[in-house]
Amino acid sequence: MVKTSCIARLVPGLLLASFLVVAGAAAGDAPQPKLGPDAVPLTADHAYLTKAAAPDYWAFSAFVKPQFTTSACSIAAVTGALNGLRGLPPHAEDTVTTQPQMLELVADSGWATLSAEGGDGVKFDQLVAFTDKALKATGMEAYRTETLKPAADDAATLDAVRELLKANEASADDALLLYFNQGVVTGDWDGPHVAVIGAYDADADRVLVLEVDQEWYIPYWTPTSVLLKAMLKPTSAEHGVLEGETGGLVHIVR
Repeated sequence: MVKTSCIARLVPGLLLASFLVVAGAAAGDAPQPKLGPDAVPLTADHAYLTKAAAPDYWAFSAFVKPQFTTSACSIAAVTGALNGLRGLPPHAEDTVTTQPQMLELVADSGWATLSAEGGDGVKFDQLVAFTDKALKATGMEAYRTETLKPAADDAATLDAVRELLKANEASADDALLLYFNQGVVTGDWDGPHVAVIGAYDADADRVLVLEVDQEWYIPYWTPTSVLLKAMLKPTSAEHGVLEGETGGLVHIVR
């Protein structure tokens, strides 16, 4: 499957993608599934939301919008998370903050450049720094960021990820941003991405990813062990300045 990426997508434009899809079909290639075996769309399995309170899903899903450029997954995820934490504005004249408005509030030309169409996208440390700036710019000084950046695919690290997911699932008073290699989960490409964690089903040990890459995906479940692998996989050389970058979780807490 040929697609563009949230961070430095390599094949811009739908015309080329459409041509290659048609060419592949003409050559007799079997169409590739939308999602690989490690991603289950929410439309196919929403049982958890009917039996659990799922406070994060109900707080954030309404505010997680499509990224406004192909490189804007970080600003889309941060905007969705902060809007979810603040909730619907109380007055008729108040707007829900958009991604361009968030960039204006933060007033960081670096973030604007990285998030512009064709931009390089952000590194993990930049995601943390821009989130901190967004909290300050929106008057949310009562919040701060903490990070969990996995370094190994082992039992201790997986347990630490599970504990953070479990703590975050307890209420909608905090939020989790996810920096990960999207293709490890979806199975169709190799590249870094930022999204919002929407729920953690501890009994099934799986995570709901609220996608901002909504041209291609809807929310999907993935096993926690797969999510860890996705955070650990380094970005390949084809992504330029992001080469070698690995992911993690950015916890926005009071």
